[in-house]
Amino acid sequence: MSARTQVTLDPETRRRAQAKAAEKKISFAEYVRRLVVDDLGEAETKLDISTMFDLADEGQETDVANQKDEMIAEAILDVHSSRKRRKTTKLKLRSRRR
Repeated sequence: MSARTQVTLDPETRRRAQAKAAEKKISFAEYVRRLVVDDLGEAETKLDISTMFDLADEGQETDVANQKDEMIAEAILDVHSSRKRRKTTKLKLRSRRR
């Protein structure tokens, strides 16, 4: 999410910066954003290793490399059957109201 920031520049610096932005065919705001990003460099994001490993502490161990097709099929069937149950429930509710 972006945050609005106000910066005060002397008139000559602002004029030169606006001319440079126009030369690059970008807005003054984009020109300033690029300067800040270039000066700061890329932000380093530290990822928590638990986002990739040890996601569950319970249940049977799985071998995703060898069982991925079976696991995907099972997940699809679970979603499909839960949708089917919801539709049945809605139909029952509608029929009771009539």
